[in-house]
Amino acid sequence: MALLNMVEAINLALKQEMKKDSTVMVLGEDVGLNGGVFRVTDGLQKIYGENRVVDTPLAEVGIIGSSIGLAIYGMKPIAEIQFSGFSYLGLNQLINHAARIRFRSRGKFTCPMVVRTPYSGGIRALEHHSESMEVLFAHTPGLKVVIPSSPYQAKGLLISAIRDPDPVIFFESSRVYRAIKEEVPEEEYTIPIGKANIVQEGNQLTVITWGAMLWITKKAIEQMGNKYNVELIDLRTISPLDTETIINSVKKTGRCVIVHEAPRTFGPGAEIIAEINEKAAFDLQCPVERVTGYDVAMPFFKNEMNYLPNEKRIIMAIEKVMSS
Repeated sequence: MALLNMVEAINLALKQEMKKDSTVMVLGEDVGLNGGVFRVTDGLQKIYGENRVVDTPLAEVGIIGSSIGLAIYGMKPIAEIQFSGFSYLGLNQLINHAARIRFRSRGKFTCPMVVRTPYSGGIRALEHHSESMEVLFAHTPGLKVVIPSSPYQAKGLLISAIRDPDPVIFFESSRVYRAIKEEVPEEEYTIPIGKANIVQEGNQLTVITWGAMLWITKKAIEQMGNKYNVELIDLRTISPLDTETIINSVKKTGRCVIVHEAPRTFGPGAEIIAEINEKAAFDLQCPVERVTGYDVAMPFFKNEMNYLPNEKRIIMAIEKVMSS
């Protein structure tokens, strides 16, 4: 195994899938010569050429629209959008075409494409660079939404996304890109889309999170020592949601805290709570607590970390549900 960060793990996944399948290609702004804004696609164009690693014009709607056409006619395009805030320009293409082509054609066509994009805060980037708006995509039937939390998860989930016959939105936390290294197998492997990961087992409290918030949540739990027996769940996939793992855990523990950096109102946490209320309400010892971002635009620079969930807020939420 190699000790890799998330950038290196994703690059390895792309390299291996492009070698394995000649229909896999990458397109986006600066993905070829420069290797992408975070250097995730570094070196791929030298290996596979300009026809399979395509530097596009600065036009997100064109990148996504072209990817849909390529996917329908036999290719497996991986579109890189430099920052998630720029992906909104392609929402028309994703919602009206990529997500619906299987339904619209009654199964004659599928759309095996991946949209990769860095998202979320914590690196003090400029406007449109730090949003966590995964719920926009998860709310769209026909789109799968994947958010890896670590290098190992990123490689296995990306390979699964590339091989999936339907469109996958693949969010990569820019905060995690180079912050964490872990052992990643050099050989190919897959992690199933739609299956959460139980990071640690417990019987007193269920804590649910994903992406960069997994690491902040782990730090909060570690700061509390062995005070509570916590079951920590990394969702990995927002759509489809692994409701079974969530419900089984809540039925066991009776208490739940959800941590995400997306805005609170209509956020992913609200849907998770709805599922818990429908399927495990009588097992709850107290209401579910959410630790989230706020219902405002991501603030700039010095206020960014005040917007994001932190260890203090997570610990307060845990203490609240455990004392109820």
